[in-house]
Amino acid sequence: MPGSVQLDSDIFAANRAVGRLAFTAAAGPGGSRRGRVHESGALRVRFPNGNLQAALDAVIVNTAGGMTGGDRFDIDVDVGAAARLTVTTAAAEKIYRSLGPDTEVAVKLDVAAGGRLKWLPQETILFDQVRLRRSIDVTLARGAELLLAEATVFGRSAMGETVVEGLFSDRRRVRVAGALVFAECNRLDGEIARCLARRAIAKGGVGMASVIKVPGSEADAEAVRAMQENFAGEVGVSAWNGLTVARLVAPGGAALRRDLAAVLTTLNTGPLPRLWLN
Repeated sequence: MPGSVQLDSDIFAANRAVGRLAFTAAAGPGGSRRGRVHESGALRVRFPNGNLQAALDAVIVNTAGGMTGGDRFDIDVDVGAAARLTVTTAAAEKIYRSLGPDTEVAVKLDVAAGGRLKWLPQETILFDQVRLRRSIDVTLARGAELLLAEATVFGRSAMGETVVEGLFSDRRRVRVAGALVFAECNRLDGEIARCLARRAIAKGGVGMASVIKVPGSEADAEAVRAMQENFAGEVGVSAWNGLTVARLVAPGGAALRRDLAAVLTTLNTGPLPRLWLN
């Protein structure tokens, strides 16, 4: 009956996970400290190394345990002048299949002059029939520093899972002093497994990642290229206009994490978050 269909739709919408997280980091006399923190819905943030450190660590927690169709998360991070902040996640984020609606994640990162942000979440794991739309918008003041790494795994290979079809749309924008310096959109729609099998896309790999370093240099790119013999998958790296960008493809999630950790270490960006090493 029409009324029953509407009721089912209302119930479905009411049970979707919606989360918003906004927090700031500020420089103080003894280092960096957390400032304003706003949490709602399924998103939380914890600061395991205390409130005043040379570099502040923030761990994002999804209390819903994953995301699915119709869920939406919004994350805003603001790093003040001269502040140092590293952001990671408590676990790999899992995006489950959708019955129709998209899963949406919107991230906004703002870094003031002299600030330094490391955005290093653990990998996102996608399940068959996923529908994920993710956007990351970064605004850097002149003199700000950024290290951003995003990793995605299509199915848990060790458990025999394959992402046969779905939607994966991943959009990134980086602006420095108001000017757009980097724009990228990865989109796989429909037969994802068949797309990943193509040589020009992933050559059968199911793990992919991007790393953006600002400021970056050709020396950074050369250091990563010198590591090629040690990678389990393929890594391409370029440097231009003060950026270094690396793109990774690997046969599985474990191989991707090893290669990504090696790239970040080679870029001399300091220690990885402890949760990456568990």
